[in-house]
Parts: sequence; structure tokens; C-alpha cells
Amino acid sequence: MQGGWDRVDLLINDLSLSGQFSDVASFREAVARVMAMRETAGRFGREVHCHRNVANAKATHALTVLEAAQGLVQAERRALLSWLTRFGPFWDDVRAHSADDYLEWQARIVTDSAVGEAAFGGLHGADRRLVSFTPSDWEFSPIPVNWWRDDGSIDGIKVMNFFSVSELEAALSVAAKVVNSWGRLASAATTRFQRLRFADDAFSPLQGHPFVSGAANRVIELLDTLDKLRAAVDVNGKWTVNGERLYKDHFVGGKSWFSDSSDSEKNEFSGALTFRHPDFDGQSLFCSWHGKIKWPQFRVHFSWPVAGDQPLYVVYIGPKLTKR
Repeated sequence: MQGGWDRVDLLINDLSLSGQFSDVASFREAVARVMAMRETAGRFGREVHCHRNVANAKATHALTVLEAAQGLVQAERRALLSWLTRFGPFWDDVRAHSADDYLEWQARIVTDSAVGEAAFGGLHGADRRLVSFTPSDWEFSPIPVNWWRDDGSIDGIKVMNFFSVSELEAALSVAAKVVNSWGRLASAATTRFQRLRFADDAFSPLQGHPFVSGAANRVIELLDTLDKLRAAVDVNGKWTVNGERLYKDHFVGGKSWFSDSSDSEKNEFSGALTFRHPDFDGQSLFCSWHGKIKWPQFRVHFSWPVAGDQPLYVVYIGPKLTKR
């Protein structure tokens, strides 16, 4: 896989389930292909994410996936349904786009689908690709998707789509190593994000907590955004056009990726939000601004505002500090 980063999220293309299978037998063959791709991804340390509602998609004209699965042999049924209905992982738990985002493929709205999520994630620094059922109308790659912004401008992206085991295996075999520990996350992040200044102990709060790949991926997304933001401010502290866009996309609104702590939290947790200055002994930084990870409830605390003549310090990555 291209892109040079060390992880790729794979999402089941729910739109590739449209009731196209003539009977349970043909559905069973398609399930076997998708499960083989999932197993292949697993051998490379990767997971295939699904939507919590995908079991309700149409498998045949008359049956949903959940209903058609009852016609599978017991081992196949258990493996499929434990994935789709119980254990996931589920991309809608950490979805990047909202129902208000207008995403389309060939004039077809793909908002609230894995195609839309993969496209939106890709437009915001997350490498997300699709795994599709076959036969379907989605046996092509890449998939061109447009995102219509509120101001009427359009951003386009081509999303890679896999529908055979051989193609997926070939792509994964040349991908970079997966981040599979907090230590590797720290090493990869400090190497990649050269515009950020990390405190020596910024990643220390993660130690002792079970490694969660989804949380690590989210940390990468947040740090990537901060790194791009730091590059988008000039020496006079003025945003570039890209900086204004990043700020609008990720720092404004109720579902923003980054926010400041509330006044009451700043007062109650002022000590926890004060960190030793990474560069100056005896000095401290009050870092109430943070990036959010939903599960586990982790936070990325950093200095604010972003200044053109000063580093952007990342001082803390770990469990939420303002829990009451």
C-alpha cells in the first residue's frame, strides 16, 4: 500500500450488499470470500471494520444478512455473526464524518456508508480502504468520491477497494509495519511528526494500559492534523488557507476533534492540566486544549495557540485528565 504510513483501516463496504444474491448458497460463497480477506488482513496484523447495522443489509431479495446467515453451517454462522453483531470492530464507534457531510459517488449520496467514511477519513489524513462483497456493483478500484463543503467547494479523493484475496494480500505484503504497541506508537509518531515538539514523557501515561489499535490509530490522526496545522501558520501567526480550513474542520463545533476544556474544568483540574515545560527547566505550560479519543477515553494535550515563532508542544497522551 502506498502512502508511507504504517497502518491502514479496512472497512466492509456495506453498499456492496444490496440483495443481489439469488439464494443462500450464492450468499454463502460471497461470505467465504470476505471471511478469507478478513483472515488475510489478520495475518498482517490488521482488522476489517464493519458498521453495526450491516447485519440488517439485504443479502437476497427477501432476506437480510442476519436472516440469510441462518442458512449457513454452524461454524460459518457463528464466525460471521460474532464479527458483524458482537465483536466488530465497528467503524461507526469512531466515525469521522457526520450525517451532515455531503459525500457522493457519481451523483449517488454515500454519506453514512463505509464508502463515505473511507473517503472522508482519507481527505483528513486517515488511510481508509474498502473490502467489498462479490459479485456486486462495486468490483472496481479506486472509487472516486466527492465531498461537498459548506462553502460550495468540492474535494475529491479516490478510495482503494479490494474484492479479492490475492489483491488484498499483495497490497498488505508491501505495507509498512503495523503500530502494535504504545512504544512503537511513540517511536513512529516522534519520527514522523517533525513539526511537533514532544515532551519526553508525553507517551508515558499510556504505559500500563492495554494496547488498543483503534486508539493508536486515532492518536496518529490527531497528531497528523496538529502537524499539518503547525505547518499552516506563518511567522506572524497568521493562518494559511489550509490552516483556516483545518481549524474550521477540526476545532469548531460540537463534534470537533479538538477543543478547549471548560472553565469549570480548568479551575478544578488546573494542576492536572499544567505540565513541565519541555524546553525550559523550572517553567510550565498550561495545556487545556486537547484532541479526543472516544474509546478508551484518552486525550492528547498540546500547547495553544499555535504560534509561528514557537513550537507546538505535545505534552500528554493518555487517559482523560478531567474525569469527575
